[in-house]
Amino acid sequence: MRRRLACLSLLICLPAMAQIYKYTDANGNTAYSNQPPDGTRAESVELKPLNSIPTPPAPAASSPSAAAQPAPPAAAETFTYQELALTGLPEEGAIRANDGTFSIGVKIVPKLQPGHRLQLLVDGTPYGQPTNVPQLQVVNLDRGEHRFAVLVHDVRRVIQQSPTVTLTVLRAAAGRP
Repeated sequence: MRRRLACLSLLICLPAMAQIYKYTDANGNTAYSNQPPDGTRAESVELKPLNSIPTPPAPAASSPSAAAQPAPPAAAETFTYQELALTGLPEEGAIRANDGTFSIGVKIVPKLQPGHRLQLLVDGTPYGQPTNVPQLQVVNLDRGEHRFAVLVHDVRRVIQQSPTVTLTVLRAAAGRP
């Protein structure tokens, strides 16, 4: 089987080893061929060596005992923000949003660390997609009293949560006749 494979690979490589000829055809155009044409003067073309890049060596496999040991805690895992709070909310505890849509700002000091995301919580449940933008959008929220908070998390765990803010959403209601 190996001998057949070696012969097959040699046969495939033979056309790559063929000589290339350059000549001028009857219309005066330069043409190239792997066989010298009859009745025409052809020059043998010497090709430059192909460019090649050596592949980097494969990384050494780590020992199974090293893979089983947990990594030491990184500085980012013990990171806490000096300030994490919701902003842009009315102080009187009520917001008029007839369509239930409004924005909530996030004050975070120092700035959000790489790999950390903000997640808005409405009534204790995640609302919307995690983001790295400190401006959160609430869309079509029902009227009534709601609790808002924001948490900072990475892919593994919650890092920190802001204090909860209670706010009443006021929406216009059409009266019945």
